[in-house]
Amino acid sequence: MGAELTLGAEEELHLIDLERWQLSARAPQVLSRLPSQSYSAELQRTTVETNTDVVTSLSALRAELVRLRRGLVEVADREGLGVAAVGTAPRSTFTDFELTATGRYGRMQEQYRLLVDEQLICGLQVHVGVSDRDLAVDVMQRLALDLPTLLALSASSPFWNGHDTGYASIRTTIWQRWPSAGPTGALSCAKDYDELLGDLITSGVIADAKMAYFDVRPSAHAPTLELRLSDACPIVDDAVLVAGLFRALVRAAEQDADAGLPLPVVPAPLYRAGVWQAARGGLSGHLLDGTDHPRPRPAAEVVRALVARLRPQLEELGDLDDVTELAETALARGNSADRQRAAFVERGDLDDVMRLVVAETHGDEGAAAPAPAALRRYRARAGDEAIGTSSLPRAAYRDVVEHVRGLGREELARREAEKAVWTAEHHLAFVVDGAEKPFEVDLVPRIISRHEWAELRAGLVQRARALEHFLRDVYGEQRIVADGVLPPDSVRGAPGWRDEATRLPAGVVRAAVQGFDLVRNEYGGWRVLEDNLRNPSGAAYAIATRSLLDAVMPDLPRPAGLADPATAFELLRSTLLAGSKPGTRAALLSSGAGSGAWFEHRRLADGAGLLLVGADDLEVVRGRVLHRGTSDPVGSLYLRLDVELLDLCDSRGRAIGRELFDAAAAGAVVLANAPGNGVADDKAMYRSVPELIGYYLDERPLLESVPTYRTSDDGERRAVLERVGELVTKPVDGYGGAGVLIGPAASAAQVSARRAEIAARPGDWVAQEVVQLSSVPSLADGLLHPRHVDLRAFVLVTGTEREDCRLADVALTRVAPEGSLVVNSSRGGGAKDTWIVTDDDAGGARVRARG
Repeated sequence: MGAELTLGAEEELHLIDLERWQLSARAPQVLSRLPSQSYSAELQRTTVETNTDVVTSLSALRAELVRLRRGLVEVADREGLGVAAVGTAPRSTFTDFELTATGRYGRMQEQYRLLVDEQLICGLQVHVGVSDRDLAVDVMQRLALDLPTLLALSASSPFWNGHDTGYASIRTTIWQRWPSAGPTGALSCAKDYDELLGDLITSGVIADAKMAYFDVRPSAHAPTLELRLSDACPIVDDAVLVAGLFRALVRAAEQDADAGLPLPVVPAPLYRAGVWQAARGGLSGHLLDGTDHPRPRPAAEVVRALVARLRPQLEELGDLDDVTELAETALARGNSADRQRAAFVERGDLDDVMRLVVAETHGDEGAAAPAPAALRRYRARAGDEAIGTSSLPRAAYRDVVEHVRGLGREELARREAEKAVWTAEHHLAFVVDGAEKPFEVDLVPRIISRHEWAELRAGLVQRARALEHFLRDVYGEQRIVADGVLPPDSVRGAPGWRDEATRLPAGVVRAAVQGFDLVRNEYGGWRVLEDNLRNPSGAAYAIATRSLLDAVMPDLPRPAGLADPATAFELLRSTLLAGSKPGTRAALLSSGAGSGAWFEHRRLADGAGLLLVGADDLEVVRGRVLHRGTSDPVGSLYLRLDVELLDLCDSRGRAIGRELFDAAAAGAVVLANAPGNGVADDKAMYRSVPELIGYYLDERPLLESVPTYRTSDDGERRAVLERVGELVTKPVDGYGGAGVLIGPAASAAQVSARRAEIAARPGDWVAQEVVQLSSVPSLADGLLHPRHVDLRAFVLVTGTEREDCRLADVALTRVAPEGSLVVNSSRGGGAKDTWIVTDDDAGGARVRARG
């Protein structure tokens, strides 16, 4: 081993006002009380940089980092400040920037303007000793394929300007805007590097050698190679891990150079792609592996493969045990970006995230706390809502998970048997192909926090308003077509278009009950997956799951402010009666006991006080709709039919459906979820909902959609046909999961068959990008296992104004079978009780058990 493989590090650290939890520009005051050989100013007055002594071991580097942090924390504390070693301070905004008063920094601000003003970012720089600069230039060009892995481990900047950016390291994107950032390109020796730097200075684009912001560079003042790509790391051991891996990479590259191996040729676009991938997903997504022709692989696999490949060098350096342990710990607890997002999810408060990063920076923790024994086998993943990557329950789920674990397998088996009895006694079932099947409910609930529910309420009400506007418009004036926002064939050519719907009175509510399928991705963001405006089902099942859990798991701790899903009954009743004539009743028109959701029809009618009627129970007399049994006038009909209304006949063959529709056209009865609503909720129209929101409401969508391709478009069809195996393809007018093909899980024969179907009838299909659904623990054989979930929520509509649309405090969480992303009950899926927290009456009070 070359004795020159020393270590050193520079850390940039944010100063945080501990009262406001915002950046503080008091670096000059703090630095005046610190030794200048170890602490220095940075471009922004909110940052202090520390510089370690040169050391030879990872343990010594760790001690140096801890020593310098403690020194800074002690001085900052006297000013009422904290310290945060993160790429971006979560609550930082553009207005926080204040320039350090030096001539050099002033010149930079004058020259680069916004580029300087947005530099509220902090990085970690690691120095490794290399014997001479020619070797350093050779070595740095051998590291390119592995540098993104180091970035992923350090990623700590998901929030910027007060928002989640969707990146694990937005700092990387900000930093690489500098004209001298990124790779250097091919160089043969130190002289080439110096000439490159000289040309950049001569060009006037950079002012001096200090602005050589390359991802890796030979130091201008010391015999070292410097890594500049990493985010600052709040937990010291993550910084030590990055340093250990970087030193081993340098040693491996040295050995390759000594052996005369040629420099690898890594095209700059491919290198940038790897860095971008790491910045985007961190440890939660995929990284490009370090092969000559990189392919995406799960980040944990890439990290472990890198450690295994560097084993000889790590052993030589004496770092193998430390780096192996640190890597596994980092993978278990996630990087800082993962932890920050988990902290934000708890209450939706960025102050919580600020507290976390300050506490981690101030602390001296090395390893994650040991996971509870029962969860060691839990396949933790970044996208799990309840269990963190450390295998520890997140705060909102802690008491629930501990309670379930404490019951033990024998008691859980007894509860499962009790659940089966309750399900049978209450006929909690659905019908598939004429056969009744039990509705499977898992005994571990899903928890939706107050701030998440508020976010969903705003976004879904907005979406419901736009869709109701659209239905009224397309069956009326069709302004959206006349204005060129939508082509005519996307409306009248849609599978759900019904000519008779144009006869309904102007201003009538067409989609009184709207259902929305939502998913959360691995970053915690909500996406609308589908709109359901014909006859969305699931509300009664969601209410029943609460009744089941109350009966079978009465001792399960409930959170404060838990919403009662049964309130949806009265909301449904008032919605249906809102547009009907005084003195009339509301009725639910069902296809009867053979309907797939017969349980729901009965339960909704009973709970909401509706007449439950079939074709034989209604008659139209002198334009009025009457209930045959009671002669009560019916002013509102909630359609839950398996056929189109106009095709409905009673047992005598009477076309009662046409008579009912004629009465609705005359204004005698209101049809809740009227014929023709399918034009607004087919999979092709789904892609245009953001445009509908902009056109009718003059607003931007509050909830994102899943990227969707229309195969009726020639260009998009060609792209889809090439990627059928990577996409989810669906029939335009499909429902219940029928016809859905998840490309990555399909066989070659299935992909080929779907490709042929799309080519033959392109207008019948859409394709969507695969969304890595979040997961929630479910019970199987007495143990908790992650299962993918989605969420169906319901907005009840009485008009098109914001106050006319109400999100019911009930939602159905659907659960996919093991290894599947398909959640539909008819495809083997189940459900969970969804615990919606709407009022935290104790500001984060402890959960309490029922009864």
